[in-house]
Amino acid sequence: MATRYRFRVEEFERAFRDVPRVELLRGEVYQMSPLGPKHAFMVAWLDDLLHEDLRGKAVVTVQNPLRLPPDSEPEPDLLVLKPPLDRYQDQHPEASDVLLLIEVADTSLEFDRGMKLPLYAEAGIPEVWLVNLKENLLEVYREPREGRYRSIRLLSPSEPVSPLAFPEISLPWAPSP
Repeated sequence: MATRYRFRVEEFERAFRDVPRVELLRGEVYQMSPLGPKHAFMVAWLDDLLHEDLRGKAVVTVQNPLRLPPDSEPEPDLLVLKPPLDRYQDQHPEASDVLLLIEVADTSLEFDRGMKLPLYAEAGIPEVWLVNLKENLLEVYREPREGRYRSIRLLSPSEPVSPLAFPEISLPWAPSP
């Protein structure tokens, strides 16, 4: 009979340091889906937009690890973090550093909703945007409590959004057609 081994964050970081495109979620290692062109474009577009609008106010990172001890280390598509950048020089950010987390989803939509959103809510991440490429919608999740987000908004591409941490900024979340 096979035995399943569950990793803790520290063990995962040692064992999978040089393995590309893997995430640790609730102790299990997952290989991330390959990035399709729509997904890659949307991540790059949002990265450019966020860097421009949040320069000097926040740190924006793309597909970097987020430590959620004891047994998770996902790599969200984008993280908007508390500054300054050099606070992340010797350690990956943790949930308390996150102002906004963004996942872009096409083939991973159900996995992101079912596996990652509850994990982010349990960690207390205040706001998650799920860019739903299948339905061309932005799903905005806020108010984490008891492993769920209490507030969920669906926005069409024509509706701008303001990050909770930066209510004075109104952003398009999708490029104009």
